[in-house]
Amino acid sequence: MSAEQAPVDGVVVIDKPAGVTSRDVVDRVARLLGTKAVGHAGTLDPLATGVMVVCIGRATKLVDFVHQCPKQYAVTFQLGRSSPSDDLETEVCVESAPVQPRLQEIESAAADQRGDILQYPCAYSAKKVDGRRAYKAARKGRPLALEPKRIRIERLTIARYEWPRLECEVTCSTGTYIRAIGRDLAAALGTTAVMERLVRTAVGPFELSGAIPLPPAVVSTDLQKEFLAAVQPPLAAVRHLGRFKLDEAALEEATWGRHIDLPATVTTETLAAVGPDGSMAGILRRLGHGRYRLRPNFRGRS
Repeated sequence: MSAEQAPVDGVVVIDKPAGVTSRDVVDRVARLLGTKAVGHAGTLDPLATGVMVVCIGRATKLVDFVHQCPKQYAVTFQLGRSSPSDDLETEVCVESAPVQPRLQEIESAAADQRGDILQYPCAYSAKKVDGRRAYKAARKGRPLALEPKRIRIERLTIARYEWPRLECEVTCSTGTYIRAIGRDLAAALGTTAVMERLVRTAVGPFELSGAIPLPPAVVSTDLQKEFLAAVQPPLAAVRHLGRFKLDEAALEEATWGRHIDLPATVTTETLAAVGPDGSMAGILRRLGHGRYRLRPNFRGRS
C-alpha cells in the first residue's frame, strides 16, 4: 500500500481459479494492498473454483459473521470410484464391477442427506486434532480419528445424471465437506464416489456473478486502483444482521468502550452498529437488560 493510500476496510468477492489455495488468494490480496490484515471466509480446495469472500482491514473481524451465511455449490461426482482424498487430488481406484444406481434410487438416498445431519470430515481435510492437520497425517499414512460434526444441508438437488457422472446443487452451512456428501451418498447406494469438479456459486448474498478474477501476482498502480473499486464497505459482510443507528452521544460512549442502553424493544443478541454518517461503527453485542457494548469496535480510542 502506498504512503498516500488510506487503510482499506471492506470485503471483496474473488472468483478463485483452480490450482491455487485459499492461502494463495489471501497472500495475493495482501501483497497487492501492502497489508497483512487480510482473511477469507471459507476455505476452498485447490481444485475448486468460485466465490471466496476476502475481508480486509477491520473487516477481518467480521469473518465469523460471514461464516453464518449459507454457501451454495455446483458439484460433479464420479460414481464407482474412490480415492483417499475423496476427489481427484490423490490416486483414484475404479471399481471393477460398480453398482450403477437408477436416478430414483439416488433421489431417495439424497433425501437422507438433507436437513440437520452428522457428517464425518474427510480424511484429507484441514480439520485439526491436537494441533495436527488431518490431511498432513493422512499423507503420512496415519489418518486421524475425526469426530462427526453437525451441519445443515438446506438443499441437495440432482441437476444431471449420466453414469458415472452425477451433478448436484447444494446449499449448506459452513463446515460442510462437499466431498463427504458424495462419499456418503454413494455409500448409501452401495458404491463409491470422488469429487471431479466443485464451484462455489454463492456465500450468502455474495454471488459468483459479482466476483472479480484473482489479481495477477505482478502489482501495479492501475491494478491496485481497479481492485479497490471492487471492495465493498464492511457493512456488506453483515447484511443478514439487523442494524441500529447510533446518534453522536451514543456513538461517543460506545467508542470509548462503555456500554450503551438500547430501547427495551431491542432484544437481538448482535446488531450492526451504524454511525450518523451511515458507516459501520462495529458490532453491538447484548450484555443483558437492554445494555449493549461495541465489540468489535471500529472506532476505538487508545
